[in-house]
Amino acid sequence: MAPSAPTAPAAAQPATASAVVTPRLLTATDYLADAVSRIATATRRVLITTLTLADDDKTGPLITALEAAARRGVDVRVAADVFTYVDAAGTFLPRGHLTRRKRASSAMASRLANAGATFMWLGSERGLIWRGRTHTKFCVVDDVAYAFGGVNLDDRGVSNVDFMLRCEDATLADMLDAVFARIREASLLEQGHRSLSLRTGNRDEVLVDGGVPGDSIIYRRAVKYAKRAEHILLVSQYCPTGELGRLIESRDHELYFNPPRLASAANRVLISSSMAVTGHRTRYGRDTYLHAKFMVFTLPGGRRVALTGSHNFVAGGVRLGTREIALLTHRDGLISQLIDFHRREVAPQAAN
Repeated sequence: MAPSAPTAPAAAQPATASAVVTPRLLTATDYLADAVSRIATATRRVLITTLTLADDDKTGPLITALEAAARRGVDVRVAADVFTYVDAAGTFLPRGHLTRRKRASSAMASRLANAGATFMWLGSERGLIWRGRTHTKFCVVDDVAYAFGGVNLDDRGVSNVDFMLRCEDATLADMLDAVFARIREASLLEQGHRSLSLRTGNRDEVLVDGGVPGDSIIYRRAVKYAKRAEHILLVSQYCPTGELGRLIESRDHELYFNPPRLASAANRVLISSSMAVTGHRTRYGRDTYLHAKFMVFTLPGGRRVALTGSHNFVAGGVRLGTREIALLTHRDGLISQLIDFHRREVAPQAAN
């Protein structure tokens, strides 16, 4: 039986109706700047979970803000995957460079811990590097949550075509606080938990993949709506595969994922092989690496549903038991922001 959904901390106050507003989409650089600004004035809590975190040129102000918040007594909790230094954010490097990266990561973690923050590396360096990863990305500052996008917190991650949603919703912030605690506990035990569907008082669902191989509620929801859709818009780092990839092929669709030329060596092989197996082709032709991940399903009658978050919509991640988070939304205002992001940042640029 699946475990019950995480509950909010006892001290948390319920959200008021005025506190819940439509999430605002922020590009990667805007997200970083906004989060740093809010962390500078945080009074109660700051928590971050991410695949990669580094004290780089662009992300240095974030580390400084976290350190300062911890020193003034804010509850600062940070969890980043060991993928940060094992893989250096996606590019395989010689052992000497990896050692330098690991030293830098250790120094960053020590700096935060010495300031009073709670820091934890997630996952293990042992075994297959892609197995058991925490690909979940979110940040909570007091009662504001940044989530349901794909931004990694290092220079490369902030430079990609990507976004996060800023959600001014105390109930959601408390939910993510509980999800954060569950991720840390599961990582300590080196195990996963069954997928979760959480609700914040409207029709939207917060979907959490807990890291059990083969169990992904996010992928299942994508399949469910792909079966019903008349048109599918997909934006992702990778070519969609598995049952979802086959369903997309049978529907009117637009696919935007990285062409092999933009990818690192390992990802180039993955994308090329996925394209060969599925027959899918990408419409993405810009020169900046695409890291955003969302799907918009247009259903009969014109109603739209969107799925946005950290999941890349590939079957391999499901089989490997990758932890992920996503939002399933019916809200037109939010879906319009996703469509606008696609138009501005992803679709072919209009000729002058």
